[in-house]
Amino acid sequence: MKFYDREKEISELQRLDDLAFSTAQFTVLMGRRRTGKTTLMTHALQDRKYLYFFIGKKAEQIQCTEFQRQTTEVLGLKIHGQVSSFSLLLEEILVYSKQEKVTVIIDEFQRLEEMGEGIISDIQKVWDKHQTEARIHLIACGSIYNMMKKIFEDRKEPLFGRKTARIDLKPFSTSVLKQILHDYNAEYTPDDLLMLYAVTGGVAKYVAQLMDDGCKTWHDILHHVCRPSSIFIEEGTELLVGEFGRKFQIYYSILQLIASGMTSQAEIDSIIEKNCGRYLETLESEYSLIKKRRPMWAKPNSQGVRFYIDDCFLMFWFRFIEKNRTLVELGKFDLLEESILSEYTQFSGFVLEKYFRQFYGEKDRVTEVSHWWDNQGENEIDLIALERLDHQATIAEVKRNPDKINIQVLEAKYEHIKKNLRGYKVNLIGLSMQDM
Repeated sequence: MKFYDREKEISELQRLDDLAFSTAQFTVLMGRRRTGKTTLMTHALQDRKYLYFFIGKKAEQIQCTEFQRQTTEVLGLKIHGQVSSFSLLLEEILVYSKQEKVTVIIDEFQRLEEMGEGIISDIQKVWDKHQTEARIHLIACGSIYNMMKKIFEDRKEPLFGRKTARIDLKPFSTSVLKQILHDYNAEYTPDDLLMLYAVTGGVAKYVAQLMDDGCKTWHDILHHVCRPSSIFIEEGTELLVGEFGRKFQIYYSILQLIASGMTSQAEIDSIIEKNCGRYLETLESEYSLIKKRRPMWAKPNSQGVRFYIDDCFLMFWFRFIEKNRTLVELGKFDLLEESILSEYTQFSGFVLEKYFRQFYGEKDRVTEVSHWWDNQGENEIDLIALERLDHQATIAEVKRNPDKINIQVLEAKYEHIKKNLRGYKVNLIGLSMQDM
């Protein structure tokens, strides 16, 4: 698949790289696994000279030997003797950058912590020693979100306060996802788009995998997901093990419960048989895997909080792949596909709501997007999009089938929240798959 979108991120990386000609820049690039961080960096800097260090699961001395060779080949910097410490190698590059500007990418930066005790502290020391005079653009890239946040944003960590810029790389927007699907299938249907969104959530690697394999329709996508060789089968486990490490089991169980429809802490606590408030908070604030939602206009400490998995792929994976793990282990992928089809219509109704909330959130003038429900759970509004600066609001009922949309029912629900929108021009609409 060709390179799509990312104009803002490319422009920002190039701007920061230009700044490094006069002052040292320490950029942190974060994003969930498979969003295309490495591709973005190499694309943005393709016409520029840079060092690229990938931190693998090897001993520090072995990797330093490889990096030292790259440093000589790219910069012509000959370091006397064999450097066995990453911080010493970085110091040589920092000293060199005082004469000539250097760009260094350190991919999977968080693995440096695992490589050896004190490495991060040593990096901080050499950075502080030389960064005033250095002309360097150091890009620290990582896909283990909570570890990257800890390294750079925890006040107790050595590199706290050292970054000069942070870029969070998100999955593709709904408009880019539509553009990609159109390029591969100009006559795609709403079902095709919804399935692509449900499975990938716009994550670049997943989209590329499907497009490169010729998956142009919803049935192609589903069939690809249910192949024995599909990356989607084990991707959820690999993603979560990387994030959670030894805490895998408790977080995994909570996510599984949320995916099954248990969205309140009370429901989750009753199954786990312990207070899961701290774990839920960590899943939201540190891992960014779930979101806490209250009805729009609810007070911050109000009851009725619901938790949702924010990642489309993980939501799909828990609901269908992990739930049917026995079929996967038995190699009955035809039955896995049949099982997904039997529940997909209901599941996709929820995904369609998420799609439209994202779609409206991407509009230029929209300042807030959410939904609303009352304390009794009798009235619920699927989508509320506010343009606070323009005093406009869109309130929508979302259904797969447009024939099931009832604007009169929506008008009755609107009466419950009308007082919150005094002075707003309000548009009550129905949204279905035809509006995607």
